[in-house]
Amino acid sequence: QVQLVESGGGLVQAGGSLRLSCAASGGTFSSYTIGWFRQAPGKEREFVAASTRSGSTTYITDAVKGRFTISRDNAKNTVYLQMNSLKPEDTANYYCAAGSRWYWPQISWTTEYDYWGQGTQVTVSS
Repeated sequence: QVQLVESGGGLVQAGGSLRLSCAASGGTFSSYTIGWFRQAPGKEREFVAASTRSGSTTYITDAVKGRFTISRDNAKNTVYLQMNSLKPEDTANYYCAAGSRWYWPQISWTTEYDYWGQGTQVTVSS
């Protein structure tokens, strides 16, 4: 079983940057797809980005494409979400999750992930 812990959230002004980290323990980290999702108050949890096991394939949702980048370091059991040019609409609680799918569109579905972190809050002020 994999345990996931997110960090790096905080309050930032519009146009600023944050880097979120998702650190894993237990299980074999390199055998999991890792996804990032976010959930704003009153809204459903939505897909942001995902990295397949080796990191050779990544997916980014259109809403953040060109601004967010996902990367992973299997030696450190960590996946990163670099967020640049942040907008107030990026405000949400950000979660990472581990799953076994590596193809689209299943990789973007919350139901295809088995393990979830507790989330880290990102607030972007205008």
